[in-house]
Formats: sequence, structure tokens, C-alpha cells
Amino acid sequence: MNIRALAAKCSYAVIDQGRSLADELPRLQAKVEGKDKGLLQEITYGVLRYLPELEYDVRQLMAKPLTGKQRVCHFLILVGIYQIKYTRIPDHAAVSETVAATGPLKNRHLKGLINGVLRNYQRQQEKQEADNKDAEKPDSVRYNHPGWLLKKLQAAYPEKWQAVLAENQQKPPMWLRVNKKHHELDVYLTQLEAAEIAHGEPESQSGAIPLTSPVDVNRLPGFADGDVSIQDGAAQQAARLLDSQPGDHVLDCCAAPGGKTCHILEYTQDLASVTAIDIEESRLVRVKENLERLKLEAKVIAADAADPGAWWDKQLFDRILLDAPCSGTGVIRRHPDIKWLRKASDIPALTVLQQQILKNIWSLLKPGGTLIYATCSILPEENKEQIKQFLAENNDAELIPLPEAGDNAEPGWQILPGDSGMDGFYYAKLMKKA
Repeated sequence: MNIRALAAKCSYAVIDQGRSLADELPRLQAKVEGKDKGLLQEITYGVLRYLPELEYDVRQLMAKPLTGKQRVCHFLILVGIYQIKYTRIPDHAAVSETVAATGPLKNRHLKGLINGVLRNYQRQQEKQEADNKDAEKPDSVRYNHPGWLLKKLQAAYPEKWQAVLAENQQKPPMWLRVNKKHHELDVYLTQLEAAEIAHGEPESQSGAIPLTSPVDVNRLPGFADGDVSIQDGAAQQAARLLDSQPGDHVLDCCAAPGGKTCHILEYTQDLASVTAIDIEESRLVRVKENLERLKLEAKVIAADAADPGAWWDKQLFDRILLDAPCSGTGVIRRHPDIKWLRKASDIPALTVLQQQILKNIWSLLKPGGTLIYATCSILPEENKEQIKQFLAENNDAELIPLPEAGDNAEPGWQILPGDSGMDGFYYAKLMKKA
């Protein structure tokens, strides 16, 4: 099927129908083969990254937007402009393939319109791009983020917000996690070099390996045998900070897709047990697949972390990792649909849920035990403010300072997108007083 038609369908499904890119894109990628899968992802991600800017371009070229049954072709125009502006695809090919997509989309009568709009954009491209950078244009167009998120980031990071926004527009690096039950880090680095896979220096704390360019997982030495996994450098800090010890009973809350569960099992030998829970049973399929590939064992339960009474067997845990449900604002570069699916009104509801889960899961921790609170958010109300409130309300909770956070007086360690090449993430380490 025409790649541009599929990209238009995917963008339309996310923006107008509120569907998740993680659900919609694989379904459409199944219709194509080989390199076309990558091209489909490139175009779809690009449209979502630069949506306000592309919408602004279209408004300058059309008297009124396409609606109704023709609405998907509005996104087809965005697909066309994205290719002209941001890809190496020759302009003539981008235009002709985009116009041809009207057939599969059952809107052949719009061929002339779409061809005209794209040709006009080509003629006016230099002026259009200058207009997009005009200081008088809305910040949402200049920075390609929704207004509500811009305001929150400007308030939270008055000196860094522009760098955060710029990082969100970048393509994220591919990070590897070496299974140290199989290989020492240096041994696996030698294998990467033998396979001619270029990489950067491993992250100093976790040993996470950033690749110079993404590669197919089947090229990674020993991937099928569980020697290595794909996991961002920020996410690889969780097992290290949890620092489980032999004989510990460990709980991983909100565990899907299972990367951190598996890392905990790789990190520490001879754990007494590891229990991984997630509220969505369908997402636990990935947890079980990861455990199977890595030949690891954990107790996997479909359960609500906010309601331990429904599943907990009264065995207290020595270590708990709570990777709390959050806005996902730290991983926008990997999931650009977050910018458009998440709303300002979601944040208060999320903070209430986080408070509830943290309070109830705390009761499952042994005195003297450790809990790591983590999110892939960069919003203070989901992170340091949550921990401040929890410490104020729980006399048996002690904050363990994290050296990684430096001299910051605020609780926890806030990683911003791009820090050491990593995704945005937050960690706080709490100990229950004996």
C-alpha cells in the first residue's frame, strides 16, 4: 500500500481520533515490508513532531481546511509538506507519491488540490520557513509543543526550557543493556566492535551503551540468546538505584513492558523472589516475552498497584520499584504523540493517582526496606512535589540523597531529556525507618 496514505491514516488516527501511536503504527506497518516500515515510521513521527508548524503552513496555503470524509487528506498534505521540509526525498518524488496516495484513500478527486497546495508550498518554501521562525508567531508554532506544556516547562525550568523543547524534537539514541549474567561489559563491547556496530562511551553509572546509529536488533550479537536488551540509559538507572541484595523479596509496580523487571533479575544474583504487577493484563504479554528471551523468572500478576488488598499475599518486600503512571513528558522524543494526546487536565488526576499508589504500596515495604519512586516525567508536580508531600505525611519515610543529583537541594534526581544523551526521568530513593 502507498506509504504516504498509511502515514496520513496514522496521523489522522492519533490527532483526530485520539489513538495511541504505539497501537496504531504497528498495525499499519504490518501492511508493508522491509525498509517501507522504517519510512512509514519516519514520516508519521515527523508529522507528529512538527504538527503545529505544518498546520501553520497549510493555513497559509488553503482558504479552509478539509473536513468530513476528506479529512484524512488534510493529514496527507501535512505528510507532503513534512517530506519537502525535513527529508532527503527529492521534492518531485515527495509530491508525486503524496498525490498518488489519494487513490488508496478514496479521494482521487482531490489530486489536483493536493498537487496545487504542495507545488505552491515548494514555490513559497523559503518565505514559509522564515515565517515559522518569526518571533510574532505563537510559541506553539515556533517550538512545536502545545501551549499548556510550554507554560509548565517555562515555569519549571526558566533557564533550560528551550533546550528541553529542542531535545524533544530530536530522534532519540538507541541504548543497549548488557546482561551481566552472561557477559562483562568489556567483553560485549568487543563483540560490538567485531560486528562493526559503532557506539559511544558507556554511561558512567549504569554501563548503558549508546549506539552511534540505531541498528536492527537481529544485528546485535547474542540478542536472541538474551545477552543484550534495548533500554534507554535513564531507565537503566532503576535497578542500580534499587540495589537489591541476595535473598531479597522484590516488587516491581507498573512493570510493563518488563525492561526494569528483567534488569533487576540480571543485576542481583540469588534474589528470593521478584513480583511484577501491571494493571493491564494485555501489557503483561511483553513482560513474559522479555523474561522468556532472557531466561529469567518472576511472578507476573495483573493487578492494581493502588489496591494491594486484592492481590497481595501479606509477604512484605525488601525492595520496591514504583515506576508510577505519569504524563510521559520526559520521553516525548520517543513518543511524539504524547504532546497531542496528553492534556493539561490530565496532570491533576495523575498526581492524585500517584499519591494513592505510593501511599498504599508503602505499606507493603519492610521496615528498613527501600522504595524507588520513578517516573518518565519532567513535571515537578509529578516528581519532587510528590516526594515532598509524601515525606511530610509519613514519619517513617526517610529520603536517601542521590549523589547523581549533585548539590540540588530538591529531593530526588531529575534527568532532563538529553542529559548525557538520556531520556527525561525522575528518581527518588526512600527508606522505611525501622
